[in-house]
Amino acid sequence: MTRRALATLATLATHLLLAGAALAAEPTLTIRADQPGPVIHRNIYGQFAEHLGTGIYEGLWVGPGSKVPNVRGWRKDVVGALKALKVPLVRWPGGCFADEYHWRDGIGPRSKRPVKINTHWGGVPENNAVGTHEFFDLVEQLGAEAYVNANVGTGTPQEAAEWLEYMTGEGEATIVQQRRMNGRDKPFRVHYYALGNETWGCGGNMRPEYYADLYRHWATFLKTPAHNRPQFIASGGNDRDTTWTEVLSKSIRHNFDGIAHHAYTFPSGKWEGKGAAAGFPEAEWIGLLSQVGKIDAVLTQSRAVLDKNDPKKRLALYFDEWGSWYDPEPGSNPGFLVQRNTLRDALLAGLHFHVFHAHAERVKMSNIAQMVNVLQAMILTSKDQLALTPTYHAFALHIPFQDATALPVTLEHNPVYQLGGTQMPGLSASAARGKDGKLYLSLINANASQSSELTLRVGAQAPRSVKGHVLTAAAMDAQNELGKPTQVQPQPFEAQAAEGQLRLRLPAKSLVVVAVEG
Repeated sequence: MTRRALATLATLATHLLLAGAALAAEPTLTIRADQPGPVIHRNIYGQFAEHLGTGIYEGLWVGPGSKVPNVRGWRKDVVGALKALKVPLVRWPGGCFADEYHWRDGIGPRSKRPVKINTHWGGVPENNAVGTHEFFDLVEQLGAEAYVNANVGTGTPQEAAEWLEYMTGEGEATIVQQRRMNGRDKPFRVHYYALGNETWGCGGNMRPEYYADLYRHWATFLKTPAHNRPQFIASGGNDRDTTWTEVLSKSIRHNFDGIAHHAYTFPSGKWEGKGAAAGFPEAEWIGLLSQVGKIDAVLTQSRAVLDKNDPKKRLALYFDEWGSWYDPEPGSNPGFLVQRNTLRDALLAGLHFHVFHAHAERVKMSNIAQMVNVLQAMILTSKDQLALTPTYHAFALHIPFQDATALPVTLEHNPVYQLGGTQMPGLSASAARGKDGKLYLSLINANASQSSELTLRVGAQAPRSVKGHVLTAAAMDAQNELGKPTQVQPQPFEAQAAEGQLRLRLPAKSLVVVAVEG
């Protein structure tokens, strides 16, 4: 054989080896449908409404006399959109606002309620038009559960105890009669009641040991009828700090059902100079999405702490503030936390969902910040206009995961998405068996410029088909703006098995949710 022939054979062999390696390296996703895990609590898809900017006033509440169509002051269009989202729970009144909120300011005739200054958020007047009765009217219109956050920062144990009695009390006590005089005969159903918010910061700059003692003191006086007892929540840590989880889970026993935790994501990874909400480079795309890894890490560490201190798994983790946070929108009041919402935010939400599903044994609630017009909002409004954000659609696509049973997945040969010194897994997946018995799969291709193909298996078998929706767009910062054509909305997605394999092509920068058949 000539040297040229040998060289040709060697080249051919090299190409075959490379082709084989490339084929072997193609991502393969296997769903272990025979190994059901914990239930994904519906409240993982919870919401948060704070007295902040136009998050409540204008965005949700316009008042009964407004020309904007409303039901007892709440905007019909916004409530309708949130009902379609099947919002399971709303947290109120804050946030940092909660620790300067005195509940008695928000009951009785609205014309007689005191006007305060919202010192945390924008320095604007707070007329207390939305108080306890109005909030419960909203959650009842939504068919959602109520999460009330009590004031520890400037309040008293008596005030916190009496608010709970006002909401849940029965019989002839004067405070219960006052609720009836204000228009509510039967008790409100309070599902969750928290003592304080961010007590490490805006809620009082406390040490965890001090707050643990304070919680023990205050919780002693929280009393309700047995059939209307809420889950009681302690204010926990922030970002990657698990010290609060350690101290609280060791120190508190009475009226204690879970620990809150907060963590936001910034493209820069820094509080100062967070990054832009739109018009950003790819470095800020991957910079933001890669931050979800820290959420997974802190939950893993928190679960280890709880497994040590609470082996009977009585305590839950409530991740009750999360989401993107960018530099202030130019021209806006910086205290109103106005920001644009793009395709990047939708994928960020999906990545959070996957993490929360993976930790569903302990994570029983999460609350994105916030529901309307603030930070990573579901809905944007102006006067009588409304726009559904990409994040709204991410939540809508995942409705089948509410109260579904988590299923383990393995993703082999997951490509690495890397830009400069930042890298993250290119693909992310989460599967569950829905309450309707169907198998659901959520997939994310985080890569901003490259599509990806994967082979799907359920156990050792190839499913017949998948059918659902894909959320993507041409631009990384595509958004749905008020008064303009919609740029980001779900489109049909389906695939059929061929030659014994089911292969899915995931577009660049996409979120896909499908039902798996066969």
